Amino acid sequence: MERILIIQTAFIGDVILATPLIEKLHYLYPASKIDFLLRKGNEGLLENHPYINEIITWNKKENKTGNLFKTRKYIKSKKYELVVNAHRFASSGFITAFSGAKTTTGFSKNPFSFLFSHKRKHIIGKADKPIHEIDRNLSLIDFLGNDKRFFPKLYPSEIDLAKTEKYKTQQYICIAPASVWATKQFPYEKWIELINAIDNKFKIILIGAESDEALCNDLIADTRKDKILNLAGELTLLQTAALMKDAVMNFVNDSAPLHIASAMNAAVTAIFCSTVPSFGFGPLSEKSFIAETDKVMECRPCGLHGFKTCPEHHFECAYSIEINKLVTSIPH
Repeated sequence: MERILIIQTAFIGDVILATPLIEKLHYLYPASKIDFLLRKGNEGLLENHPYINEIITWNKKENKTGNLFKTRKYIKSKKYELVVNAHRFASSGFITAFSGAKTTTGFSKNPFSFLFSHKRKHIIGKADKPIHEIDRNLSLIDFLGNDKRFFPKLYPSEIDLAKTEKYKTQQYICIAPASVWATKQFPYEKWIELINAIDNKFKIILIGAESDEALCNDLIADTRKDKILNLAGELTLLQTAALMKDAVMNFVNDSAPLHIASAMNAAVTAIFCSTVPSFGFGPLSEKSFIAETDKVMECRPCGLHGFKTCPEHHFECAYSIEINKLVTSIPH
């Protein structure tokens, strides 16, 4: 197989959780050229990837439909033998179905899946039968006849690693306090409580996007720490990955930084508020912990992706998480 395309045009975490497909396809076809289609803005994730031939971007923010047709035309010109679509929505299904590829595979939820050569169910796990997203994604190529499991992986460059060395002069803990969804985000007061409970021998580094800078500045102002630094918006995605890799612990929500930690096999404590790990988005690092409420709540989980506010107006799934659960995950 000479040319392969992987498609995942959703968000940062989704792209990271699709990287096992890159690893496995390279393992199966080491001489193949593997390309990856993602949304414009996420391409930094796959820079320096040794198994990626070309990163193709689709600009969804400007002239979305026009750019969709341009992207489909370009992909058809590449004459792929295999297209693997890990995205479940119509836009990527259209690209896949009309890619001209000899073999196509994707999830049956995709509206265009009736035109795919192969399709698999996208089954969300339950408490008694969890299934991780990486296994759902890898199921797309199980017809190739190999059941070896692969994990997410990112490849920061030497420059990325060098950029973060100055922050690694002492033991440090990374905290990514923000999330796109409010009910996935540990409450502000709880972050304050955690930061104040961390031993003063550790430096604390707050990480996130530029849009998280104000939140991180507020946390610094409202805590009693001298060794605390705000790097939100200061690092690229791969530089953030390089920093998280060597942290004593990374505290994250059920969001993209969790999957960055998994891709770097970095120590991580993942906080689950309204969502649950059995959905399939839990940590995969060798040293990983999950912090969630001990209360049995009929309203939890309230949704797969979270909400802007708690539907029950109490957010008890987050406020009832004991800080000691987080602190005890830090090596002493």
